[in-house]
Amino acid sequence: MDSESQSHGPKHGLGLHWKILIGLAVGAVAGILCNRFLRGIDGKPVEQLKFFADNVAYPLGEIFLRLIFMVVVPLVFCALTLGVAEIGDVRRLGRLGGRTLIMTLLFSTASVLIGLALANTLQPGKAVSAEATAMLRERFASQANEKISKAREAKTPIQTIVEIIPRNPLQEAVGALDGSSPGSGMLGVMFFSLCFGIALTIIPPERSRPVIDVLQGIYDAVMIIIGAAMRFAPIGVAALIFSITAVLGLQFFVALSGYVIAVLAGLSIHMFIVYSLAIFFIAGRSPVAFFRDILEVMLTAFGTSSSNATLPTALRVVEDKLHLDRKVSHFVLTIGSTANQNGTALYEGMTVLFLAQVFGVNLDWYQQFTVVILSILAGVGTAGVPGGSLPLVVLVLQTINVPPEGIALIMGVDRLLDMSRTTVNVVGDIAVAACVDRWERTSG
Repeated sequence: MDSESQSHGPKHGLGLHWKILIGLAVGAVAGILCNRFLRGIDGKPVEQLKFFADNVAYPLGEIFLRLIFMVVVPLVFCALTLGVAEIGDVRRLGRLGGRTLIMTLLFSTASVLIGLALANTLQPGKAVSAEATAMLRERFASQANEKISKAREAKTPIQTIVEIIPRNPLQEAVGALDGSSPGSGMLGVMFFSLCFGIALTIIPPERSRPVIDVLQGIYDAVMIIIGAAMRFAPIGVAALIFSITAVLGLQFFVALSGYVIAVLAGLSIHMFIVYSLAIFFIAGRSPVAFFRDILEVMLTAFGTSSSNATLPTALRVVEDKLHLDRKVSHFVLTIGSTANQNGTALYEGMTVLFLAQVFGVNLDWYQQFTVVILSILAGVGTAGVPGGSLPLVVLVLQTINVPPEGIALIMGVDRLLDMSRTTVNVVGDIAVAACVDRWERTSG
């Protein structure tokens, strides 16, 4: 079905990625125009616009996201279990995991260093006026307090490591996407999937084959559901973008323009230079062709702000367009949707330094090194859902004695930056998969 739709797509209209791009543009432009011209005497958007954004546009976008999130947990379990079972060799699995970890650490370290270099060079925090700081803190105080309270519930590093092994994998699966799981959430689901896949390779084939067939059937059914949901993607993405821009407009982006530009510059450098170098020298591919082939994945990531919601599209595209080994892509992309968040690591490092500059806290090189380490570790533990990184930013702020309430300053622009860093995260997962795939082929 996929191959048919691809072969006949150009004859019947635009490809899905172009429709998503048009949806993004229409939603953003319509939202900005409504925010600009539909204002009351007090200069604020009229109540009818806010009502429409909250009760019509946002629910439309939320329906699209829920259709995708609905099948993320079964998709992760089936894809990772099948990937491990198909590898069949525990030694090869260990080698694959080791190579994935090496590439993830290289990308994450490079991303944080790029972020810190730009933050120290451009110093965007010193350009924010006292009036803008006061306005932003007042506007987003309640949302900031919510993130701070979540940060207080965070676990110690030792607890986090221990809780990767779930007491009850079903309970972890239930709360994996909304943060209500008692342990490590999606990481716990992934650990159970790895163990289950390894066990299937050990028991006799005549007993494991029926289980693998059932999991393959579930996986195929899930992908059909996702394919149907993605037809709604252009409308869902347009509605999500409209609901944000219609209410917030551009005032917060103007107030924090230096910070926004610095973060976007860092993410662009990491994606188009660091990833391109890795794709060319390690994966042995053309970076131009690579980015062209995964454009649909990038637009889906940007529109949904969720690595988990983009995972189904990424799995399909890397097989159809990049022709990666299914065993490698399922393993790397499924784990990477939670564990490889180097765009988030860059964002967190830059945000911490930005807020330190705003509050006049001078960080020495030792403290900045601490920010590097914490940002890399926080990137691994970040939930692959919209806004999942903000509580971890609060934790890093507390570590270096920057007022955690400062998180309110960036709440207004976080969704744009969330969309951008999610795109970098997802492209990073695919870049790791392409590099590991080449590594596996050349090493036999």
